Amino acid sequence: MTCPLCTASDTPLITTAVPGGPVDASADICGICADQLDNPSPDHFRALASTMWSEDPAIQVLAARTLSKIAEPWATDLADQLYLDDDTRAWADNVPEQTDHKDSNGQPLSNGDTVVLIKDLPVKGGGFTAKRGTAVHKISLVHDNPAHIEGRVEGQRIVILTEFVKKR
Repeated sequence: MTCPLCTASDTPLITTAVPGGPVDASADICGICADQLDNPSPDHFRALASTMWSEDPAIQVLAARTLSKIAEPWATDLADQLYLDDDTRAWADNVPEQTDHKDSNGQPLSNGDTVVLIKDLPVKGGGFTAKRGTAVHKISLVHDNPAHIEGRVEGQRIVILTEFVKKR
């Protein structure tokens, strides 16, 4: 497989969430790109000159966000040339606030995300067990503790440890 951002070939692709846009938006990119989205290496992303023209809106958004983080003249020039339709531009500009809340895979969590439980969790005081695979919609972040989120399971609002969820 070829990475749609850096054009590296014969590398496993990782499904990476592209927050701020359509629900469940994601892109399959190489592990190096996924690791460098927050702090991109200019040399690794030189291929954006061609890949930013992808027809996949998620790739367009990742390209726009990555170019905006690279402090090199060539990246600024490419960002100025990149045309995005109004909806895709709004998505690219809608960067969710950075939090320390991360799921079990290290993906950042935001208010309103949907997560899935990766383990059966006994709910203290609730008298039931939240089963593995249960989707928890519209989570809330506990701002003073990055290891906790809140969500509604079986009609009850509960606190869940982030180590037991994965972002959907």
